[in-house]
Amino acid sequence: MKYLVILAFLAILGSLGSALYFMMQDGRDGKPKTSNMARALAFRVGFSIVLFLCVLLAWKLGYIQPTGIRAGQ
Repeated sequence: MKYLVILAFLAILGSLGSALYFMMQDGRDGKPKTSNMARALAFRVGFSIVLFLCVLLAWKLGYIQPTGIRAGQ
């Protein structure tokens, strides 16, 4: 599970980096603007949702345990 979370965080950071690159490069030097930045940000949202669902599933299956303050106290 730990490796899946690390991989998901790296994918999120990679898609943010590529969105930054496309934001800075698209439309420069007379080139037409593309939708690459929007696509990279959409992938970031998808990776974040997958990460959340994996953490929720791991909690439900008992792979991870919550710690800290108990709910309702």
